[in-house]
Amino acid sequence: MSPDRPVGDLFRRFRERLSTGPEDRGAAERENGSRATAAGPGVGRTDAGSRDARLAPHPPRDAAPRRRGKGGGEQLNVPPAEFTSYYGRPVLKPPVWRWDIAAYLFTGGLAAGSSLLAAGGQLTGRPALRRAGRVTALAAVGASTYFLVNDLGRPSRFHHMLRVAKVTSPMSVGTWILSVFGPAAGLAAIAEAAPLLPERGVLGLGRRLLPPAGHTAGVVAAVTAPALATYTGVLLADTAVPSWHEAYPELPAIFAGSALASGAGVGLVAAPPAQTGPARRLAVAGAAMELWGSHRVENRLGLLSEPYTQGTPGKLLRAGRALTAAGVVGALVGRRSRVLSALSGGALIAASVCTRFGIFHGGVASARDPRYTVVPQRERADRRAADQV
Repeated sequence: MSPDRPVGDLFRRFRERLSTGPEDRGAAERENGSRATAAGPGVGRTDAGSRDARLAPHPPRDAAPRRRGKGGGEQLNVPPAEFTSYYGRPVLKPPVWRWDIAAYLFTGGLAAGSSLLAAGGQLTGRPALRRAGRVTALAAVGASTYFLVNDLGRPSRFHHMLRVAKVTSPMSVGTWILSVFGPAAGLAAIAEAAPLLPERGVLGLGRRLLPPAGHTAGVVAAVTAPALATYTGVLLADTAVPSWHEAYPELPAIFAGSALASGAGVGLVAAPPAQTGPARRLAVAGAAMELWGSHRVENRLGLLSEPYTQGTPGKLLRAGRALTAAGVVGALVGRRSRVLSALSGGALIAASVCTRFGIFHGGVASARDPRYTVVPQRERADRRAADQV
């Protein structure tokens, strides 16, 4: 082993140290410093040794490390790290739904509200209100079926969903609700054409049988309407999209209020003012539910309320609130004006469109930004840890 190499030097010093007595080692440490008190790389000072040599401990070896407690403790030299996603990619895959699903949300609510309006006109003897509600319900449920099948890609997929009935699946329940509501709304609307049929012959028999069948079908559609109006809200809240999932108490209420308001708008547009009393009351009830729910999702969810207040969703929801308020005021003020009633009804229908599209785009925006997924999860984990202490 060459003495010029570092390993050879270390071995030579180790051999010399073995041949030196304890008295000589003590004198060398007093002259050069021990491993506990000497300066330089590789030393391991203790608190006691550093204090004797008048040096700061680096690091302390005879004291337990301090832990940062809940009420204070050791101060961090580095600021807390802020959240950044992995290469800026979202944690969740955004919904693949397109605009036709947002349109489906609106037309489904319009069909439900119109059928309730028709039932009110049927029970109170207002034929114009009943006729407008039934015809609109059939047109809206037909549009809903088209939008849903168009999003599925193949009509057979809708048929395949009828093979099973799964109560825990909002999609399965919604398929069966739509399957019951659609034929009932269709039969009720067809019954409105009974006065156009001749009085004799086979068609005359249809003229006599259609009105009672239409009344029964109208009641069935009205009974199914609340489920049709709210199941889409449950469906959105059942997903992993943050701003939809966290708003699970409010979404069904928003969609129910929006459905009532849009149905009332149909009555205000199509029926004469003398028959629009139920529509005006329906408008007030629906607007109250919709405005309450929209206010909650924009203020209760904390960070997850941001997608509903910024960008396109924020503009749509603010427009929906303004149109809803204007429609209700016009409906109450214009009791005797056909023009003002029609304008109020149009405002309520437009408000329903803005609200549905605003909720839809707000959820999509929350899924695209990973901050809305990770930050609430960390906050929930911190709260659980604090509760366990």
